[in-house]
Amino acid sequence: QVQLVESGGGLVQAGGSLTLSCAASGSIFSFNAMAWYRQAPGNERVLVASITKGGITNYADSVKGRFTISRDYAKNTVYLQMNSLKPEDTAVYYCKGWNYYDYWGQGTQVIVSS
Repeated sequence: QVQLVESGGGLVQAGGSLTLSCAASGSIFSFNAMAWYRQAPGNERVLVASITKGGITNYADSVKGRFTISRDYAKNTVYLQMNSLKPEDTAVYYCKGWNYYDYWGQGTQVIVSS
């Protein structure tokens, strides 16, 4: 089965930027779509951004205009560029890939200080 590994999380001040990476053990072309989710402690895991094999993107209203999801097929990696970060963006961010099944990474922590 496919493994997804997130990286790039860390501590950043409000208004700053971070870029998260999701590296797949195989070609990300095998996925019909990929997405980023996030989960704050004690809260539900929610969809942040998604991208289809055809390149169609979708964003949660809370991050629209600030976050960008993208792909690098050569590196088998999906990215989430996060700009103008807010304290409410603080969460563990998870990568998801979908084909016949759903595959999840283990998450990377993002902390935005006020």
